Amino acid sequence: MFINNSYYQKAVFVNATNGLTGYLYEVRTSITQYFSLKDINEQLAIENAQLRSQQENSFIKTDNKIFIKGDTLYRQQYQYIIAKVINNSTNHTSNYLTLNKGAKHGIKKDMAVISPSGVVGVVNEVSDNFCSVISLLHPKTRISAKLKKNDYVGTVIWEGNSPTMGCLKDVPTHVKIARGDTVITSGYSLVFPEGMMIGTIDYYDIGHGNDFYHINIKLSTDFNNIRYVYVVNNLMKDELENLEKSSQKE
Repeated sequence: MFINNSYYQKAVFVNATNGLTGYLYEVRTSITQYFSLKDINEQLAIENAQLRSQQENSFIKTDNKIFIKGDTLYRQQYQYIIAKVINNSTNHTSNYLTLNKGAKHGIKKDMAVISPSGVVGVVNEVSDNFCSVISLLHPKTRISAKLKKNDYVGTVIWEGNSPTMGCLKDVPTHVKIARGDTVITSGYSLVFPEGMMIGTIDYYDIGHGNDFYHINIKLSTDFNNIRYVYVVNNLMKDELENLEKSSQKE
């Protein structure tokens, strides 16, 4: 009665009620958004895979006289399959990941695996619904790489010291390099497309009597925080392999 008979008190009460209601709506929205993050992240990952498949470096030009990107003379070379990481190790001498996609989803042995931030590894074994991946954090991993600024080619390996650091080998000492230089995939292998991020130069030196640098790189992929990855399908891999095998027989 007091509130209904007093315009001022009624206004104060209504404002206070609206403030409380608005706060409760905000809390409810925050809770709803939190529990829907999984679905949102999965959808974003799927959309990113589709976008990667449409990028220019996923296509190969089959006629240098034609420069229209939408032309049929552009053939798609790479497709990206989204997968979720269901197991991962970073603190072992030889590290692996397990993904929730397998042969039924088009996954094959030796396919490249990348994250939104860079190179992850290569598919090792495949079952119907799952696959294991040899991580970049593995002594057998060899990634054909190059310096982005000058295209000098080398090989990225992991020396086992840290899950955040790798090593770039085979870069001659006459090449000008600097801390912070970007290291990307060379495109020379049949596995990784050209231009995939690997890391940046963190430290380098020249050994006595050595013609090559010893280069430590900070890996762009955070191997302790990987949820979704993309498995790269090179649609022309078989054709290229057959061609190279034929050349080696001559």
